Order: sequence, then C-alpha cells, then structure tokens
Amino acid sequence: MPAIFTPTDTDRKRPHADDGDHGSGRRPPYDDGLKRTGGGGDNDNDNWNDRPAGRRGPREKLERYRLGLFFALAGDLMFFVAIISTFFVTKSSGHFDAYDRYINEWLPTAIPRILWLNTAVLFLSSVTVEMARRRMFHQFDVMEEWFGLGKPTAKRAMPWVIATIVLGIAFLLGQTVAWRQLAQEHVFLKSNPSSHFFYLITYTHAIHLLVGIAGLAMALVGLFASKQIENRQILVDCAAWYWHSMGFLWLFLFVLLAYFQ
Repeated sequence: MPAIFTPTDTDRKRPHADDGDHGSGRRPPYDDGLKRTGGGGDNDNDNWNDRPAGRRGPREKLERYRLGLFFALAGDLMFFVAIISTFFVTKSSGHFDAYDRYINEWLPTAIPRILWLNTAVLFLSSVTVEMARRRMFHQFDVMEEWFGLGKPTAKRAMPWVIATIVLGIAFLLGQTVAWRQLAQEHVFLKSNPSSHFFYLITYTHAIHLLVGIAGLAMALVGLFASKQIENRQILVDCAAWYWHSMGFLWLFLFVLLAYFQ
C-alpha cells in the first residue's frame, strides 16, 4: 500500500514562502477543478486572481512581461503606421512639369507570386507557435513538473517551437527569392516610389521577423536550460505573442502591397 503523508497541525499553520512557486514551493501551481485554456488570458491561471493584496506570484510576473512586450509592440505599430501613411501620401502626390502637365511618378509594382506562398507559411507558423504556447500552460503537464516528474511541458512544446523557427526561416528565404525575382526584372529600391516602398516594407518586416526568430531561439534554449517552469512559460509566451503580432502585421502589409498599389 502506498504511503500517505498527512500534514501535522504545525505544517497546516506554517506560512508558505511563495504560494506561486512552480517546483520548489509547497503549493501546487494549479487548484483542482480549474479549467486551463493555454495562458492566453482566457481563464488561464485564474487561481492566482485571489492572491491576497501585496502578494506576487507567477501570474503577476507573466503579466508584467506581457505588458512590457505589448508596449514595445505598440511602438513598432506606430512606426509601421508612419510608413503606411507616407505610402498613401506619396502614391497620391505628383508635380507639374514645364508644360503644366501633372506628373505622377508612381508605377505599381507587381508582387512576385511567391509572396502568396510565403503568407501561407507564416500563417502556418502562427499555428505551430500557438500550439507551443498552449503546451506550456497545460494543467496536467504543469502538475507533473511540480511533482518532480521531469519537464513534460518543455518536451511537448519543443517540437512546436522548432517547427516555428523552421517555418520562419522558410518565410525569410521566400522573401529573398521575391527580391531576386524583382531584381531580375530590373525593379530595384530606387526604380520608382512604388518599388521603394515595396522594398522598405518587406525589408523592415523581415528584420522584425529575424528578431522573432531570435526570441524563439532564446525560448528553445530556455526549455533546455531553465529549471523554473514559470521562466520557461514566460519565454515561450512572450515569443509567441510577438510572433503572432508579426504574422497579423504581415497580413495587413501583404494586402496593402497586393491590392493598394
């Protein structure tokens, strides 16, 4: 018959050092009967909402990192809004020549067909990174880690993170093919205002996606190296939300380049 540990009255009254510890404390990270949905703000980690005033735990730490990420993304969004605003102003502007004729130098740039495939690849990568993020908040896997049964969340999230990195690299390679195709057609950065904005927008997004790949690589290293599950959750969660943001941003930019030139 398995041994059953019954806490004494002293143990019951002894205050915990950290109620939200994921593996080194005395209290499990999830309460029984709570349904988890993957750390996306939809009822995940709700058991930490009832934490007494002044107490901080894994949920508060995760929310602080998310808030910092969203503020950084807001700055990026304003940067792209400025580029898009200039795009429309330049498209609709022109000048009068010596013969009083109105000249608009805007020549629409036909986007390479591979951009359609690239968009599908990036959409698929958003699916894989979301799978990785949700695996990090799966209730039963987190409970197994708390009981010292290995790192099941890391094992289940790792293939999805790797798949996202591979798809991200494939997207960037596809963008490189698109740039080469335009170069073969003698469409360069300074060919006309339209091509200038095409290269500017796609280059800028590619740089941001490289940052996302670096973040995913850091999360992958954290899955191997970090012993605290809350740290691994934060790494994967923030990398996933950044990646989703770049995916939604690209959809908007792709529609802009494909239909509004």
